[in-house]
Amino acid sequence: MLNVTQSHHFGFGTQIRKSPYFEATMRWGAKSYSVYNHMYIPRSFGNLEENFWNLVNKATLSDVSVQRQVEITGPDAARFVQLLTPRNLSSCAVGQCKYILITNAHGGILNDPVLLRLAENHFWLSLSDSDILLWAEGIALNSSLDVDICEPDVSPLQLQGPISGDILAAMFGETIRGLKYYHLAEFNLQGIPLIISRTGWSSELGYEIYLRDSNRADDLWEHIMKVGQPMGLKPGHTSAIRRIEGGMLSYHADMDANTNPFELGLERLVDLEMEANFIGKKALKEIAKQGVSRKQVGIEIDGEMLPGANNEFWQIVMESMQIGYVTSAIHSPRLQKNIALAMVHNDYSEIGLEAKLHTPFGQRGIKIVPKPFYDPKKKLAVVGNYTASNNNSGQIVPS
Repeated sequence: MLNVTQSHHFGFGTQIRKSPYFEATMRWGAKSYSVYNHMYIPRSFGNLEENFWNLVNKATLSDVSVQRQVEITGPDAARFVQLLTPRNLSSCAVGQCKYILITNAHGGILNDPVLLRLAENHFWLSLSDSDILLWAEGIALNSSLDVDICEPDVSPLQLQGPISGDILAAMFGETIRGLKYYHLAEFNLQGIPLIISRTGWSSELGYEIYLRDSNRADDLWEHIMKVGQPMGLKPGHTSAIRRIEGGMLSYHADMDANTNPFELGLERLVDLEMEANFIGKKALKEIAKQGVSRKQVGIEIDGEMLPGANNEFWQIVMESMQIGYVTSAIHSPRLQKNIALAMVHNDYSEIGLEAKLHTPFGQRGIKIVPKPFYDPKKKLAVVGNYTASNNNSGQIVPS
């Protein structure tokens, strides 16, 4: 991670892209950056716990331009998108978003983007951290499907937290409160073209604001802060605390190309019976038939507060035998517990099982517990500060 206070030791390089919001995040107090999808992303605005409380009590504005878009258009766009994912997209309507997995021929997960359907033959894949543009171009080249694939000029922000709807209502009027969970709509803000979706990586009520003209990035950031700051909006970054509380997955940490959906308990994102073909279908059928030997679990970690998120995998052992490893760990100030996501052998995955964990801070005791750790039905994200009767999505999990 690059700390801007140490810029005389660590410099920003031209081989890594800067977000169009980069200068704004510097002005508003970003303290450190890391690299995601070949672009710098703000990772700290000072205090991780303060950022967490800003998010869950009010709202934060985060630069997530690193969520690069793969745009798929053309007469065969819908067929091509279905080829990439085991999730059945036959019911995905224009104006809807879907959380999907992109799998390889072995059933391994290459990415877990949010799919946005902007028009009948117009899709975006809003990516996590891997080179799916190159993957999609290669698949298209070797298919007979008529599609065009590119990376458009699109730069998202995340506005997340319980007052995020109030901020957008102040900007666009009360009608935006009718935007359903995992749906999108087109907006124009003083000549700035936007797509806004009711999605986000926080497990809170939130929105992603997709800027379609990078030249207006500074104007957009400053306008949102001007409207939101009097209500309590703070500049921030995606919260590792909140996403682990919510059991949200991080690519390269909780999954990669050697992880399949069944190991993560994501069977609902795999339709092996649909008529349409997709990459990895044969392999996933075999995995479903044979079963998996490991699975993801939630754990609580004993001992003193973890000083931050882990930056390596920690071994879980029982009687000197490794039974798994921690993929994402953090201290939750709200739960007053150290919590983590872990991958363990099936024989050691039952709730309540206790084992030992090797960490850089010494050996700790752990216990397997249900996940997510907080708001397991995602009511905050789905209903937010609306009443259930005003939300017609009828969903309690990401769409």
